[in-house]
Amino acid sequence: MNESIVITGVAGLIGSRMADWLLSNFPGYEVVGIDNLSGGYIENIDSRITFYNTDCASAEIRLIFERHQPKLVYHFAAYAAEGLSPFIRKFNYQNNLLATANIINESIRQNVERLVFTSSMAVYGAGNPPFDESDQPSPIDPYGVAKYACEMDIQIAGEQHGLDWCIIRPHNVYGIKQNIWDTYRNVLGIWMYQHLNNQPLTIFGDGKQKRAFSFIDDCLSPLWQAGVSPQASKQIVNLGSAIEYSILEASEILREVMEGGEVLFQEQRHEVKHAHPTWRKSVKVLGFEDKTDLRSGLSIMWDWAQKQPQRDRFRWSEYELENGIYDFWKNSKESSKTTV
Repeated sequence: MNESIVITGVAGLIGSRMADWLLSNFPGYEVVGIDNLSGGYIENIDSRITFYNTDCASAEIRLIFERHQPKLVYHFAAYAAEGLSPFIRKFNYQNNLLATANIINESIRQNVERLVFTSSMAVYGAGNPPFDESDQPSPIDPYGVAKYACEMDIQIAGEQHGLDWCIIRPHNVYGIKQNIWDTYRNVLGIWMYQHLNNQPLTIFGDGKQKRAFSFIDDCLSPLWQAGVSPQASKQIVNLGSAIEYSILEASEILREVMEGGEVLFQEQRHEVKHAHPTWRKSVKVLGFEDKTDLRSGLSIMWDWAQKQPQRDRFRWSEYELENGIYDFWKNSKESSKTTV
């Protein structure tokens, strides 16, 4: 029986592309994928993957881990709608924090060799970029709080139960197989969806917010190293591009790639103004190479996006909290989902 690697969130961008990379580069492993398909698509999952359609917070996770006894666990599952998280607090913590606690429990129980967890730049909050791994986290929204709590719990599991881990803080990852149908996250994908549907590209505030956008293909080999390299043991590492762009600059590059598109400015939302990281540790520990510039990466993603089927756009029909909800997220006739 081949050794197995568990990937949660296997139907999403990072999970599905990591699974593809493993199948191509290390076909001797059994890749076990877990996803509840709330934010990803079954079409993203390679048929060679042993797939379980379940939630990471479910009791079924224990049975899956007992059945496959994974060597490595890549925990990518999350609902990364940072700006929306103040209005869906219970869902945010259930989906991100409680689900991660369940994965930690089973990783300990099955003596997993290493748990790799994708956290977020959101843990840094409104600090002084470029954010360094040694900076004290100070998140400003429930999503960042949930991710930081997960980080802390993983480290406690390492101290108390001997769980080996590597925490990755990726930032604004984009590329083929990204969910471009979600209203609340993945700004580059949102813009592509809007342009494909003859809508203007929406920007919150003045567009001067700065972000570093990271092409998924450049992150896959480093993610593998996060799971197997001795240097990555019990390390926190920023992962992704070190080149920051304003949101307005990113939209200009994408409009050039798409050969069209108008911009619509909307009200400013509660968010960090500038969020970009240091990168030296990722090079030293994970061998990261920032190979793909934003224009090239967007060209690849745009070619893919134009070939995708028409899908209903995801939108919440009812928020947990309506107080202070932004006008652009209020009632819509688009397909929707009610909070759990």
